[in-house]
Amino acid sequence: MTSERGNACTASVPNVCLRSWRRSFGNPARSSAAHTLRAGALPNTEFHLDGKLDEPAWQSADSIVNLVTIEPEEGAAPAGQTVVKVLANPGEIVIGVLSRDPNPAGIVTYSKARDAELEFEDHVVIVLDAFQDGRSGYVFAVNPSGARFDGLVIAQGEDVNSDWDAVWEARTSRDGRGWSAEIRIPIRSLSFKKGLNGWGFNVQRRVQRLQETSRWSGTSRDFEIYQTSRAGLLTNLPEFDFGLGLSLRPALLGSSSRPAPDEAREQTGDVSFDATKKLGANLLASVTVNTDFGETEVDARQTNLTRFDVFFPEKRPFFLEGSDIFEFGLGLDEDLLMPLFTRRIGVSGEEEDLEQIPITVGGKVNGRVGNTNVGALAVRTGAVDSLVAEATMGAVRIKQNVLEESSVGVLATFGDQLGNAKSWMAGADFTFRTSNFGDEKNLLIGVWGLANDRADLQGDKIAYGGRIEYPNDLWDLSLAYTRIGDAFQPSLGFVPRTGRILTAGGDFKPRPEWPLVRQMIYELTFFGVTDLDNQWESYLWTIKPFDWQFESGDRLEYSILAEGEQLTDSFDIAADVLIPPGTYRWTQHRFAGASAEKRMISGQVAFTYGDFYQGTLNTLELKLVVKPSSSIGFELSSERNTVKLPQGDFTTDLFAGRLEYKYSPDFQVSSFVQYDNESRNLGTNTRLRWTFNPLGDLFVVFNHNMLRHDNNRFAFESNQLLVKLQYALRF
Repeated sequence: MTSERGNACTASVPNVCLRSWRRSFGNPARSSAAHTLRAGALPNTEFHLDGKLDEPAWQSADSIVNLVTIEPEEGAAPAGQTVVKVLANPGEIVIGVLSRDPNPAGIVTYSKARDAELEFEDHVVIVLDAFQDGRSGYVFAVNPSGARFDGLVIAQGEDVNSDWDAVWEARTSRDGRGWSAEIRIPIRSLSFKKGLNGWGFNVQRRVQRLQETSRWSGTSRDFEIYQTSRAGLLTNLPEFDFGLGLSLRPALLGSSSRPAPDEAREQTGDVSFDATKKLGANLLASVTVNTDFGETEVDARQTNLTRFDVFFPEKRPFFLEGSDIFEFGLGLDEDLLMPLFTRRIGVSGEEEDLEQIPITVGGKVNGRVGNTNVGALAVRTGAVDSLVAEATMGAVRIKQNVLEESSVGVLATFGDQLGNAKSWMAGADFTFRTSNFGDEKNLLIGVWGLANDRADLQGDKIAYGGRIEYPNDLWDLSLAYTRIGDAFQPSLGFVPRTGRILTAGGDFKPRPEWPLVRQMIYELTFFGVTDLDNQWESYLWTIKPFDWQFESGDRLEYSILAEGEQLTDSFDIAADVLIPPGTYRWTQHRFAGASAEKRMISGQVAFTYGDFYQGTLNTLELKLVVKPSSSIGFELSSERNTVKLPQGDFTTDLFAGRLEYKYSPDFQVSSFVQYDNESRNLGTNTRLRWTFNPLGDLFVVFNHNMLRHDNNRFAFESNQLLVKLQYALRF
C-alpha cells in the first residue's frame, strides 16, 4: 500500500479529507486479496493425527506454497519451502505444515515441553484472529520435536501472554526433506465471532541455524507476527458448532505436609470444581469453587537493592483466562502502574513468606459482543486466622473497538482482601493505533485516567497519563508522562511509587549488511521521577553505545547507567545497613555477552561495576544452559552483588538450577532449585505433569525447604507433597 503524502485537505472537501485520513492512519492494510487461504473440508470420520499430512483430505486442500523472509533479508525467498494447509469441520480445525529443509541434519530442536520457550529453536507459529478485529488473537506454536506453545495476543499485538493454556493437540514427523506438523484445535477451546466464514490467519517459521525468519502476511520487520491487523484471511470456514458450550472440570486433591521441624505431618484431601459455559460463540462464563493452584510453579526469587516492592507475575489459570480484555492503558506495566493486578487476590506475601488465602468461589465473564470487549470478575476469599477475614473483590472492564485498530474503554475494581472498607477504583482509557502511519509504520497514542478510594486513604487519589510510541524496526521511539497521587493505592492494583514520572527513549537499530554482524542497536532512555511538588526524587539514564547481534546469533553489548536518588527518609538496603536521607548520584558500566541458544551448550554473562550511593556495587550474573537431547536439559544461573558502603559492606548471592526430563510433550518432570543468602533458604519445587488425555491432567508436586544455619549446615525447614487429578467433561 502506498502512502498518500501531500494530499491537501480543506473544509470544502470533507469526504476527500476523510478518505485521506483513513489511508494515512485508519486502514490496517490486511491484504485479504493477496493473502487468502481457503480451508478444506475435514472429514467427520476419525482423523489420524501423526504429523505426516498423508490423509486424502490434505491432497485437495488449498495451500500456502511458501513464505517470505523477514530475517536476514526482508522480502527474499527462504532457504527451505514452507507449505501450509487448513482443514475444518463444525467441531475443530486442523492445520498442516510442511517445513522443507535443504539440510535436515541441521534442524535445531531441544525441547519437548508444554509451554516451552521456542524462540531459540526451529519452530512454526500460527496466529488466529477469530473475531477478525485486528486487535486480538490466539497463538499456537510447535517445534520439530512436538513441543507446544500457546498464548493470547496482548498489548495490541506487541506481545503475547504465554501463561494462557488451551486444550489442543500437535504431532510432528521428520524425514529426509525436513519436518512436518499437524495441529488440531477444538472449536470449544476458542471464542469467536458468530457468523464469520473467515478468520484472520498468519504463519511464521524460524530456521534457527540460519537465523532465518519467514512469514506469510505482514512481511515487514516493523510488524510483529502477533499484529493481527496485518494477518491474511482464512476463508471457507464452516458454521462452527460448540455444542452446549459447557465444560465441567472436577479435581481431586491430596496433600501431605510438614510445615515446620517441630510440627507433625498433616494429611488433607479436598475437591475443587471449575466450570465454563459459552454464552454464545464469543462470550465465556467461568466459575471456580474451592479453587486450588498448588500445581502452579513457584516464583523465581529476585534480589532487591531498591526501596520499592518486587513484582511477581500472575500464573494462575483462572485469572489468566481472558486477561487480554482486562488490559488498561497504553504502556502501563509493573514499572509504572498496573490498575488490576490479580495477585492481590488469594495471595499474601511473597517468595518464602507466601501465604495462600483460600478462594471459596469465583466467577468470571469475558468475551466480545459485536465490537465491544467485556470482562467481569468477582471472587470470594475465605478467612485465615490472624491474617485476613472473608472478603469479596472484583473488576469490570468494557473496551470498545473504534476506528480500524483503536479502542476506548473503562475499568472499575472493588473490594479489599485485607478488609479495608469502601475500596474502589475506576477509570477510562483511549488508545489510538495504526500500522499504516507514513510509509506503513506503527504509531500508538494513548491517554488514561484513574481515581480510587478506601477508608484508610487520605490525600491525592488521582492518577493519569499519556504515551506516544513509534515501535518500528529501524527506529523504536517512545515518550510518556504519568502522574500518580500520593494516596492512589488501589487495593487490586500494583503501584511501585507515586509522583510525576517522565519516561523517554529511543533505539536506533541499523543493519550494516556486514558478513558477521546482523544488527546494531544504539539506545538512549530516560526515567525520571519527581514528587507532586516537582522536587526530583529519582532519575536513570541508560546509554547503550554498543550492542551487536552477530549472524551466528551471539550477542555483545556495553551500557552506561547514570542514576540519581534524593531520599527524604532512610531505608534498609540490607540487614543492619541503612541508607540515610540525602542526595546521591552515581554511574555504572555494564558489559554483557550471550552465546546463541541454537547450540547444545550456551550461556550468558553480565558484569556491572561502578559507584552506588556513597560506595560501590559490583554485580556478576551468569547463566549456563545445557541441552544434550530433546528429552533432557538443565540450566544453572547465579547472581552476586558485592556492595561496599560507609554504613557497612554486604554481599547478596542468588543461585538457581532447573533440571527437566521430557518423555513427551504430555509427560514431563521438572525440578527448580533456588538459594539466596538473605533468607538462607534452599528450596526445591519438583513438578510432574502427565496429560493422559487432552482433557485430563495428573500433577504431582513436591516442595522441600531447608535452612542454612550459622555452622553452614542445612537443616530441614518444611515440605509438602501435593497430588492433583483433574478431568474436563465437555458438552
